[in-house]
Amino acid sequence: MDILTILPMAIVMVAGPQIISAVFFATSEDWRRTSAALLAGAVLAVTVFVTIAYVVMRLVKSGASSDESTSDHVLDFIVLALLLILLVYVFLDRKRAEPPKWMGKLETATPRFAFTLGFLLLGLFPSDLLTSIAVAGRMARQHDPWWNAVPFIVLSVLLLALPVLLVLLLGRRAHVILPKVRNWMNTNSWIVNEIVILFFIAITIDSLLS
Repeated sequence: MDILTILPMAIVMVAGPQIISAVFFATSEDWRRTSAALLAGAVLAVTVFVTIAYVVMRLVKSGASSDESTSDHVLDFIVLALLLILLVYVFLDRKRAEPPKWMGKLETATPRFAFTLGFLLLGLFPSDLLTSIAVAGRMARQHDPWWNAVPFIVLSVLLLALPVLLVLLLGRRAHVILPKVRNWMNTNSWIVNEIVILFFIAITIDSLLS
């Protein structure tokens, strides 16, 4: 996959409660351990779910048709359907009535809680799960080997690590900047997600028409 595919979907992976959680941990008292645990859970989650989805999509491709172009189009339709579901999900979830209960635990979270949260948010959170499947489907359609998913995994985790990297670089100044970023993302992350999902939908439709 090229950077035009990887970057938008990596943004979708972290834009929302994922990056908001990372900001909370980066500005907490035990920020080093909780941030490291969050990132470790995220690495494990993205790797596991992209791998599972990739294996399934390869099986779907091999069983769809003996005609390679037909099987490629089957995968394109699957990816397109997932992206449309994701588009609708993000739109409907844009105005959550109240923050999830687990967000109230972030400032006093233990590393174990942070690890579990990182795994759940980057693995089983609906938008992230659909994104992982869509990326795996794209890889299977392009006949990419599994290791081509590594840049997507690395970039997703790197984006999630931005808050703690800012703390390492800016020190106390980051504690002034990051809450503003958190508030902006809490209000506008759905717009960012919708834009990049539409971009990926355009790429998928182009593949269908080619």
